[in-house]
Amino acid sequence: MCVMNEPTMALSATGLRKSYGEKLVLDGIDLNVAEGTIFSLLGPNGAGKTTTVQILSTLVAADDGHVSVAGHDLSRDPDGVRAAIGVTGQFSAVDNLLTGQENLILMADLHHLGRKAGRRRAAELLEVFDLAEAGVKTAATYSGGMRRRLDLAMTLVGSPRVIFLDEPTTGLDPRSRRDMWQIIRELVAGGVTVLLTTQYLEEADQLADRIAVLDHGRLVAEGTPDELKRLVPGGHIRLRFGAEDGLAAAARLLGEVSRDDEALTLRVPSDGGVESLRSLLDRLDGIAISSLSVHTPDLDDVFLALTGHDQKETVR
Repeated sequence: MCVMNEPTMALSATGLRKSYGEKLVLDGIDLNVAEGTIFSLLGPNGAGKTTTVQILSTLVAADDGHVSVAGHDLSRDPDGVRAAIGVTGQFSAVDNLLTGQENLILMADLHHLGRKAGRRRAAELLEVFDLAEAGVKTAATYSGGMRRRLDLAMTLVGSPRVIFLDEPTTGLDPRSRRDMWQIIRELVAGGVTVLLTTQYLEEADQLADRIAVLDHGRLVAEGTPDELKRLVPGGHIRLRFGAEDGLAAAARLLGEVSRDDEALTLRVPSDGGVESLRSLLDRLDGIAISSLSVHTPDLDDVFLALTGHDQKETVR
């Protein structure tokens, strides 16, 4: 019998609480992020996403709770945590008066890499992020996408094992956003762990292995994108038949389903899971089906159902 190994956690938080005066920002949340994965935090404005990232990255102290990052206890060894992480915030840390290369060398100096090693690391990152030609130009001349790539490159100077990306693609055009997505995927393929907060549900859907939804400082749901979509009613399987007799036979077997005689289709409520699909096909064994498609709610539907907010209304 094959026993699956439990994944190693790059980050874990238990009972995380934070208040500012009488305002409770985080109300005892628990997080577990496996190594080499992308974990996304979603929530309306004020849900506690940025505060969570600030606590996990040692920028703000929690009122209560336990945090471990890359094997380091945050309360006992904050320096160990800082050495293992990189942070790219909502606002660029790039110095406009310096060139791209100088920005990276400055970060290398802060990491005490030494002159030769620092210049070598800067050159490597400029090449990786397709900024080699732009590296000799001041950052003030960069486009938004170039600045974001440089910002992320600066985060990677110290070769962090865990990276916090707080809304890294806000303000980017669609092409630059997708370029950033590819860079993030490549980082994770290389073993880096990413904790991502974003206002773009498509971004979480495209990138995240797991998603946690925060609302009013509480964790209201967690799972893979597909698992979260199955929490919301409205999922269905659409069956198309080649002949009316097949449609009629299936309708008799399935009972209360939505039927379209003109299109020869049935719409069967379903959570979209493999077991549901297998069960349905078993029931229809012997009836010829031309095609089928599985439809599940998207993350916008999930967000609205779980928080009572339309995510599109929270972006600004």
